[in-house]
Amino acid sequence: MKFNRKYVLQGHFLRCAALSIGIAACFGSPVYADTLREALESAYATNPNLTGARAGQQVVDENVPLAKAQGRPNASASVNYIENIYDSSSGQAFSNARSVSVGPTIQVPLYSGGAIKNGIRAAETRVLAGRENLRATESSLFSSVVGAYMDVIRDESVVSLNRAQVGVLQVNLQATRDRFEIGDLTRTDVAQSEARLATAISNMESARANLIRSKEVYIQLVGKAPENLEAPPPLPNLPEAPDMAVKIALENNPDLAAAKKQYEASVLDRSSANASRLPSVVGFTSGTYNNTLGSASVGGRSAGVDQSSTSAQVGVRVNVPLFQGGAPAAQIRQAQARVSQAQEAEIAAERDTIAQTRASYASWRASMEVITSSERAVSANELSLEGVRAENTVGNRTILDILNAEQELLNSKVNLVAARRNAYVAGFSLLAAMGRAEARDLGLESGPLYDPSEYYDRVENAWNDWSTGDDPAAKATRTIDTAPQTAEIEPLVDFSANKGKMKRSK
Repeated sequence: MKFNRKYVLQGHFLRCAALSIGIAACFGSPVYADTLREALESAYATNPNLTGARAGQQVVDENVPLAKAQGRPNASASVNYIENIYDSSSGQAFSNARSVSVGPTIQVPLYSGGAIKNGIRAAETRVLAGRENLRATESSLFSSVVGAYMDVIRDESVVSLNRAQVGVLQVNLQATRDRFEIGDLTRTDVAQSEARLATAISNMESARANLIRSKEVYIQLVGKAPENLEAPPPLPNLPEAPDMAVKIALENNPDLAAAKKQYEASVLDRSSANASRLPSVVGFTSGTYNNTLGSASVGGRSAGVDQSSTSAQVGVRVNVPLFQGGAPAAQIRQAQARVSQAQEAEIAAERDTIAQTRASYASWRASMEVITSSERAVSANELSLEGVRAENTVGNRTILDILNAEQELLNSKVNLVAARRNAYVAGFSLLAAMGRAEARDLGLESGPLYDPSEYYDRVENAWNDWSTGDDPAAKATRTIDTAPQTAEIEPLVDFSANKGKMKRSK
């Protein structure tokens, strides 16, 4: 009996090994694989949040020519056609029944108390703030893409580990039943194996659902389905200490830089508000051409009467506000409050930057330590499982001991996979907080990088009222045509308790 028991277990271990090797082969290196760089490039070119932010920056850019237009000459013309249906002077010496007049006017702002000058400077400063916000949007998107990329890799590994665990437990159950048939184990041992297998299948299905969710998030961000994702490259230029990271972040973080520019713009708005109670000077010239269309007459006769007239004026208009119901003071107080608000927002952004940088650094370092500990745990649990199985052959360990050892090994492997994911995501988040996670830092090579200054340079000094562009077309791609994602696995094997043989489950 002891001889048979030994070889039953040896056959059990051989079947487990063969099944594990077969499952591992299913997750081997593919012929083609997507890379993290390709995912980032796709998101950079087609993600609607980023392409929308670029359009939003163009909206901000247009505030500069709008502000400059306030200081440029303004030309207009009016045309009037008049039919005199009643004229009390018709019986007098001079009258006319109708007239057409044309009056062009040109106005040139000469002095506005600094409102136009400071308005232009504030608009230009907000352009710079908008560019920093665009950097922040880009960095945030890339952080999300990296997280989604690593989530797919992690969840694929977890599905693979759980599928392998199910296979091992299936073979465990069959071996336990075989030994129960020959009287070497009890019904309790079989029940324990069945319960552990059922739990493993449940965990595997949960892992598959998590993988499908991660794939769908990936599609949302990247615009296409993930295809056999490769391991990401090492992260560059991670700091050696949190103080170094914070120093870099305070110089480069885009959210903090945007907050500083918004504060500068609000100070300029405060200066513009002063102009509401100062004099303004406008130079103007106007002309008038009037034609009575032959209807002018003197004494009822139009012969010899001049039917048209012209006039021209040039002047300077000075507007001196004397009393405006308290509006200027309210505008100044409002501008002062906005300066205070922007100042506090800058301090809040600085706090956020420091906290985010330190937290990301701590998370990254902790995850690296977890990786080291998890690798040790995996090695120790592999050795432990081997020992428990060997001791079971001589009766010193129970089936439950084997099941527990297998579960501990699975848990340590899952923890290792999660730690690697967390370390990479935390490291990238640290780079983002330091302002080093944008396209120019990552060396994306799918094409020329988006340059917000190109549009700004084109419209900054635009003065033509008819220089509009073509209506825009969507730059982001839609994902409605992508197929629903799946989490394929090798078909499960059903060990029939009654027939004692394997058959494919549906």
